[in-house]
Amino acid sequence: MPVTGIDTTAVDALDGEPLDWRFKAIPASAQGMTVAQARDARLPLDDFGTPLLTLDGGALDHNVRLMADWVSATGMELAPHGKTTMAPALWRRQLDAGAWGITLATFPQLRVARAFGVRRLLLAGAPLDPAGLAWLAGELDGDPEFAFVCWADSVRSVELMAEALHLARAQRRVDVCVELGGPNGRTGVRDDGEARAVADAIRAAPSLRLAGIGGYEGALAHDASAESLDAVDAYLRRLANLHGRLAYETDDPVVTAGGSAFFDQVAEVLGGLDARVVLRSGAYLVHDDGFYQDITPFDRGAGAGGEHLRPAMHAWGRVVSAPEPALALLDVGRRDVPFDSGLPRPQLVRGKGAGPVEGARVTALNDQHAFLRDASVEPGDIVRLGLSHPCTAFDKWTLIPVVDDAAAEHPVVTDYIRTYF
Repeated sequence: MPVTGIDTTAVDALDGEPLDWRFKAIPASAQGMTVAQARDARLPLDDFGTPLLTLDGGALDHNVRLMADWVSATGMELAPHGKTTMAPALWRRQLDAGAWGITLATFPQLRVARAFGVRRLLLAGAPLDPAGLAWLAGELDGDPEFAFVCWADSVRSVELMAEALHLARAQRRVDVCVELGGPNGRTGVRDDGEARAVADAIRAAPSLRLAGIGGYEGALAHDASAESLDAVDAYLRRLANLHGRLAYETDDPVVTAGGSAFFDQVAEVLGGLDARVVLRSGAYLVHDDGFYQDITPFDRGAGAGGEHLRPAMHAWGRVVSAPEPALALLDVGRRDVPFDSGLPRPQLVRGKGAGPVEGARVTALNDQHAFLRDASVEPGDIVRLGLSHPCTAFDKWTLIPVVDDAAAEHPVVTDYIRTYF
């Protein structure tokens, strides 16, 4: 197993994949090329059609470095949430930069990671599917270098996991963290007494091992108001206090929390604990021009030297109709871009700069169209859009071109990122 924690040979093999009609981002002119051949050709973005999602290579490199440096300075570990991108080539970048492991959310996602030899995985949830647990038992028993940690938030969950692993004749014990939740939050036990009961059940199960405690503060707050920050702080202090009262079955317990919105508070409250504190931020790599731009801790003074994350994803849509004054329709819609955390934001017209879309806005999305208001554009113009929420952008694209500079008048495609959703 490579020291980076991923099978680099498997990732490199993606370069040999032929490009064809399966990938909606790829122009017909690239039909038959391999990924490596297309990358070496450095095709101009002008050769690509619309709608299109691209990544900015410089922004990706900057974000990987900035977050790795910040986490290292805190003494914590980083297991970025891989569900954001489901892109093994990007996981490799994160692991090469020092990430402790990769976090995922479902068994299908875990199978992708294991297909690419990811050595250390954290499942941010309770795995209850018997077929999935049987597969997991086989992976653990067949690879002594494979490390895995998951969660449980009820005694019944523990019973179901233990039963499935017993039926699968699992030889290695599965490491489990008690998951702490909060009022009106998502999963996780709601009170400390219940948490201790779950911990007792894990210790009593021959196929499980109590390995830590975890949770997700982002389910309790959705902005950076004082009230939200106080709620996050209170939750993290509960997590720290409960950690001190559990009797783990390992000398290296895991305490895990942290999305991409409040990781500064995770460091402040949990960073000094006598445990391996694992941060699970995932959206930082791509960042955005919406939700995460507005809430990132790097805008609250988290970074040294005033550095900030850079938005690395953009959509490109062509004006296909201008049927009314101040209304234009772009050929990009809900099948192509995220809309759950805010509509796309017009930023510039390729080759014409920001002037034509200053003051413009997207007011609605249909399946294949965006309604662009108050822009000085005409049919044929290509508009670059800033997006919000990378987690619901990547799942719409199986192959994503990487450009040298999304702000250039004529960007060049320098790489291609394969996703597996």
